Amino acid sequence: MWYFGGVFGLATLALWIFCLVDVITAPEGSHRNLPKFGWLLLVLVLPLIGSLLWLVAGRPQTATPRHPGAYERTTPHYPEYNRPGRFAAPDPAADEDFLRRCRERAEQQRRQARDDTADS
Repeated sequence: MWYFGGVFGLATLALWIFCLVDVITAPEGSHRNLPKFGWLLLVLVLPLIGSLLWLVAGRPQTATPRHPGAYERTTPHYPEYNRPGRFAAPDPAADEDFLRRCRERAEQQRRQARDDTADS
């Protein structure tokens, strides 16, 4: 095969490895035109043509939603944590209101935890 020599060979190898990893890590069912195993087989058997076909006709068109990691926050957004004046000059009244809401929320969570432990 004439395309495995020189700079073109290195480019083909890099493209092949990228496409191979991309096929393997793409979520099941998000591939176009062929099942995952079909794309994997095509890219493995025909490195240059299979890789180009994967990029043109098989790669998922839309980005899949990223799942949060083990230590990332998945709770809903609470408006009381939006500290006012974050990028502006601090307003003492708004700061006190923010701290009061944080204290109320913490107390509510403590009460809920106490009630949950008392029930069990």
